[in-house]
Amino acid sequence: METNRSSNNPITAIIVGAGHRAVLYASYARAHPDELQIVGVVDPDPVRRHQCADKFGLHADAVFEGIEQLTSRGKIADAVINGTMDAQHVETSLPLLRAGYDILLEKPIGTSAEEIRELLDCARACGRRVMICHVLRYAPFYVEIYKRLAAGAIGEIQNMQTTELVSYHHMAMGFVRGKWSSKQQCKSSMLLAKCCHDLDLLTWMMRGAAPETVGSMGGLTYFRPERAPEGAGTRCLLDCPIEASCTYSARKHYVEQGLWKSYVSPHYHLGVRWTEDQLVESLRTDNPYGRCVWKCDNDVVDHQSVVVQFAGGATATHNMVGGASKPGRRMHIIGTEGEIEGFMEDGYFIVRRPDPRRGHEYAEERVELNVSKDMHGGGDLRLVADFVRVLRGEQPSISSTALEQSIYGHLIGFAADEAMASGQVVAIPRL
Repeated sequence: METNRSSNNPITAIIVGAGHRAVLYASYARAHPDELQIVGVVDPDPVRRHQCADKFGLHADAVFEGIEQLTSRGKIADAVINGTMDAQHVETSLPLLRAGYDILLEKPIGTSAEEIRELLDCARACGRRVMICHVLRYAPFYVEIYKRLAAGAIGEIQNMQTTELVSYHHMAMGFVRGKWSSKQQCKSSMLLAKCCHDLDLLTWMMRGAAPETVGSMGGLTYFRPERAPEGAGTRCLLDCPIEASCTYSARKHYVEQGLWKSYVSPHYHLGVRWTEDQLVESLRTDNPYGRCVWKCDNDVVDHQSVVVQFAGGATATHNMVGGASKPGRRMHIIGTEGEIEGFMEDGYFIVRRPDPRRGHEYAEERVELNVSKDMHGGGDLRLVADFVRVLRGEQPSISSTALEQSIYGHLIGFAADEAMASGQVVAIPRL
């Protein structure tokens, strides 16, 4: 596979789908113009196209409405940052691979095992590189845990337990009112859309042991019409007499607290700013984020538990809970010679080992980390830096999210949803 650029020239990339995530990854170019240069954008939304062109200094001939327009020009850059919606990931990536582009692809990879296999086969046939935005592999918290596991700090893994506590306001924004609220529309389940990071971490930490069987239980129990408080209206700022006392008030979340602006205000991430009056009017009328959380068209689960058996006998569990007061990700790994436990957001983890001496039970080591305040523990731009290194022909980091190394977590997710629906344990085929 050829190297795209010498180490003296920046990698050139085109944004495909100028949403919040893709533009965030592309921001690496503004901080490191000697390493990455954005040279084009593809998006059907004219506001996003033009705002993105202004943000990155693009000429009119580098702005495209669709993939066909781009590929008709031949290959005009080294790579693509693909931030389209879940169901479009594979269908947009295939022609880009055939056109010769390497791809940094937002997660989830795809919405079925079959289309992920198609993507892998195409990437191999075209000799192109695809890296997946499993950014938690790059968060210092998880990198340090991985290093200790690789060094044998706690012996052989027997069991892993991970938990993702999705905050009440994140749950309402993304999975009740927002883009990922309906599998019928988005094509991704909540487990795949929100927790493919966590399922990927399970497979990464296992360092080569393949998942074999999966069981799962869960459902949508709280954000349902019959659970609406008495008197609740259809829109918080329009017809709801209990809005002032409601935990899920759109006014409290999006106006007073200013949460999730990049989603609630359509082009906020590209510098378009609404006044407070404009935001209020939008939430009162047609903005989907102004709807009552109990009276939306959501159909994804609000909690789910997954159990996995790996080759060699190790087991793992993941619990996803939507609606938590305090958000966070917890990991607890128990090995034959010790254990590692911590919450990513706390900024440290604990390594424990047995200590049978008189007056002791175990010894502890506290590992302090510089954890970013962003949602992914500082992993977002570290991922982009690794992508640039790989395209320059350098060795990938230990966190590498190359497509062929990133699939098993998704297969766990697909199997878990099947297991939850069927009430059966589901086997995962070997790659």
